[in-house]
Amino acid sequence: MPAPVPPLRRSSKSLRTADSPINEFIHKALATPGLISFAAGLVDEESLPCAAVQAAMTAVLTDPQRGRAALQYGSTQGWPPLRQQVLEMLGDADGVDPAAAGLSPQDVVITTGSQQLLYLLAELLLDPGDIVITESPSYFVFHSVLHSHGVRVLGVPMDVGGLQLDRLQHLLDQLDRNRKLDRVKLIYTVDYFQNPTGITLAAERRPRLVELARRYSRTHRLLIVEDAAYRELRYDGEDLPSIKSHDRDNQFVVYCGTFSKPCAPGLKTGYAIVPADVREPLLHLKGNHDFGSAHLLQVALAELVASGAYAAQVARLRQVYRRKRDRMLEELERCFGDLPGVRWIRPAGGLYVWLTFDELETGPDSPLAAAALAEGVLYVPGQLAEPATDSDTDEDTAASWDVGVGMVADADADVVAGAVAEVGIAADADTDAAPAPTARLNGTQPYAKQGFATNGLPRPHRPLGMRNLGDCRRACRLSFGVATETEIVEGVRRFRRAVDRVRAAATPRAGTF
Repeated sequence: MPAPVPPLRRSSKSLRTADSPINEFIHKALATPGLISFAAGLVDEESLPCAAVQAAMTAVLTDPQRGRAALQYGSTQGWPPLRQQVLEMLGDADGVDPAAAGLSPQDVVITTGSQQLLYLLAELLLDPGDIVITESPSYFVFHSVLHSHGVRVLGVPMDVGGLQLDRLQHLLDQLDRNRKLDRVKLIYTVDYFQNPTGITLAAERRPRLVELARRYSRTHRLLIVEDAAYRELRYDGEDLPSIKSHDRDNQFVVYCGTFSKPCAPGLKTGYAIVPADVREPLLHLKGNHDFGSAHLLQVALAELVASGAYAAQVARLRQVYRRKRDRMLEELERCFGDLPGVRWIRPAGGLYVWLTFDELETGPDSPLAAAALAEGVLYVPGQLAEPATDSDTDEDTAASWDVGVGMVADADADVVAGAVAEVGIAADADTDAAPAPTARLNGTQPYAKQGFATNGLPRPHRPLGMRNLGDCRRACRLSFGVATETEIVEGVRRFRRAVDRVRAAATPRAGTF
């Protein structure tokens, strides 16, 4: 009888690496006919630019010399014309001359999607036991990358102006007192239409965030990773200058962008503008991964940008997603406007609506998740976006949360006023609150700007504060990217039926409502 085969001995990093939670939602969506998915952040299929990509490929490949060059290996750093275009697009968006800001195409790195860039940055900068500070809630797919590297993730609460910088400073001071500041390597923020909340970091906070990174760079430089994946998908208001635009000497901010969300995910191309001393070690690691991202796709993308087809696609997607966002918000108002304890944020861009409950838990194993699946609709539980740490009693984690259990009123009034106009808030009536103008907003104007709800009656409200943004166990992310407008309407109605079922089961004598 042959001897048993010995078990595989995996690396410690491999053992720390788990499948991303989003893959389970994608699998459910594909395996369940008729299921409406508000979970996966997929894009609108009807708007994918088949004709434009075909034209770009044709332009490249019908010229034999150009085609052969595009089909050859490229450089690890990326196709020089595309890097130049990326730099010009950033300069145009920020209203600055890149050269005057000390930036050149040499500071641009092209990657295989922005996810590869995040992974490479983790590999470059982080050791087991290091600390990364993120918003809470935050982009949970990056959490998986950090956990595979053995990194501790500490979350700083948000309000409607984004990352609360007073709370961030308090946490950094706490870490300094505990002699752990030297383990903090990164501050990670999705600063435009954040995944999952849809919130944008207020303009006033952007230069201060760079100043905080500079101030707390004691034994080593503390880097900010600015993930601007959704920046181009703006539907209301004017663009805000990037955090990178306040990094005048290109030392403290890594700016990350992508062609996936504003063009086509199948092109799988991301980019970064990085400090000079980050670029070379980053390219060494990338070279070990792939010798450079797909060269043909980079040349085709450069053709899309040069021809104007890329800008046209971005403009088209803004119209498509604006309609979808509005349809979801209208249906949420119609289906949940009468339900106490339900709030949601009106994003000015991006692909997500953040919805919270006062009482209902939304976790993967909650009755609501099961009821929603039974009704044929899928959402992302907010719990997945909550930064996980070593222990619930960890003193640094406690510090990061203790300072965050405030309401919006605790934040700077001017910042909050501007941010409310930027994102919009839907807040329910609260019998304990004094009458006040409703916080429901439509565009940048109040939904009922005279203090009246849609039925014409005075409507008191409680502001959407940190208790609602931060309690991820009672929140969920709804994506309007891939669902059609008809599916969005039906999906929100199914979700309301799921909520009714859970409420009825909890109070059987009361019945549904």
